[in-house]
Amino acid sequence: MEIQGQTFTGSISTQELERRWREVRERMREEKIDFLLMQNDNEFNGGYVKYFTDIAAKGGSPFTVIFPLDDEMTTISHGGKPPGDFGPPASIMRGVKKRLTAPYFRSLTYTQTYDAQLAVEAIGNKTDGKIGIVGKSNVSMAFFDYLQKNLPRATCVDATDFVDEIKAVKSDEEIKLIRETAALQDEVIAYAKKIIQPGKKESEIVADLIHKATYLGSQEQLVMAGSGPVGAPVPIRRRQFQNRVVQEGDQFSLLVEVNGPAGMYTEIGRTFFLGRVPSELSDANELCKEAQEVTLKRLKPGANPGELLRANNDFLVKKGFFPETRLYAHGQGYDLVERPALREDEPMKLKARMNITVHPVAATSKLWVWVCDNYLITDSGVSECLHKTPKEILPV
Repeated sequence: MEIQGQTFTGSISTQELERRWREVRERMREEKIDFLLMQNDNEFNGGYVKYFTDIAAKGGSPFTVIFPLDDEMTTISHGGKPPGDFGPPASIMRGVKKRLTAPYFRSLTYTQTYDAQLAVEAIGNKTDGKIGIVGKSNVSMAFFDYLQKNLPRATCVDATDFVDEIKAVKSDEEIKLIRETAALQDEVIAYAKKIIQPGKKESEIVADLIHKATYLGSQEQLVMAGSGPVGAPVPIRRRQFQNRVVQEGDQFSLLVEVNGPAGMYTEIGRTFFLGRVPSELSDANELCKEAQEVTLKRLKPGANPGELLRANNDFLVKKGFFPETRLYAHGQGYDLVERPALREDEPMKLKARMNITVHPVAATSKLWVWVCDNYLITDSGVSECLHKTPKEILPV
């Protein structure tokens, strides 16, 4: 996509950005909020900055967006002091009036308020307006403290809920991009069947899969995997724990949660087996498919997330497996984990056009098997599975 001479691997349209801004500003007027302020430092769970600007936060460096009710945005990112210009190029920053930069790093504690100082200057240190903080857990303590001390006449409120409600319901353009991400991940799983081989380290296989996803256009990659013999749980593991050499007769558990060319997330998880698939694994896989159906038939507008979790756990426990105590299903978009989460503490009800990943696990002290796929909530229930890879133990 071309935007004022800059080439993107994938981007959202200006019309879609304008739709988001318009819907958010309607809610800001209702809540009498003058500014929204948000900060992210990574792409995996950095969706607020991306949602408003189409530019992802990266590398642990805080990226701040100030979104006024009646004006264009101000962005604050790591870079040089004026007259240096090391922020995102002006030609790609749609809806942005000011691009401010400073040489701050979270690892250099004496720079911890450089970005906050710019934020105070941008908002105006005499304002007596209302500032809505979006995703307060993403904003550093140093930044927030400086903001409150230096804008004493302003009132800070939490504006996360209404932004989350808007962000969780996907437009036609967003749904198209979500489907493209799911198709990309199907290609990565198909490639995995070709390269999972005895004698390779788990990390070598994962590196090849990350390269494949990048080649296909993914902008950010997270691939988790684990291998081991039958008779012990074989869960997915992070990169630091992927040093085992894969052997014949191993189970290989894989999760591909890379985003697509325009930054939207889905995720797919499958179990592979090097050899003839044992009955205990295929039986557990069938049970996972049943568990997924327990959720899918309840995945409809108005559903209460806590009730879906209870149904999932009642099914698993009845079948002799561990209940889920962390997170077995949740929304996705620009965030790898987005609201609503299907948990007992999630207040957001389900709505049509949400993108939900459902990944129940059949786990005991001797076994770990799962299926993981994405679905769209429709007006009457749930869409077809966005992933097309068979939900089977995949022999290699």
